[in-house]
Amino acid sequence: QVQLVESGGGSVQSGGSLRLSCAASGSSFSNYAMGWYRQAPGKQRELVARIFSGGVTNYADSVKGRFTISRVDAQSMVYLQMNNLKPEDTAVYYCNAASNLLGIHWGQGTQVTVSS
Repeated sequence: QVQLVESGGGSVQSGGSLRLSCAASGSSFSNYAMGWYRQAPGKQRELVARIFSGGVTNYADSVKGRFTISRVDAQSMVYLQMNNLKPEDTAVYYCNAASNLLGIHWGQGTQVTVSS
């Protein structure tokens, strides 16, 4: 089983940048697809970006060209670089680890607030 801890959230003005980090503990990190999800008040949780073992990535249309997901398997870390932030990016951001064999795991979330 893997435990996930997010960090790096905060408050920024529109157009600013933040970098979220997700530290994973436990075994078999490289076997997980890692993702970032977000949930705004009154809305469903949605996928922001995902990265598979080997480095293949996919992004929500709303963040393409602005956000970049990366992973460092040797350090069991996943990052989300967020540039040109917009007020509609305001949400709690969650780190996710998913594997058909090992299950699905979530972090506790980190708040991102973007003011106009």
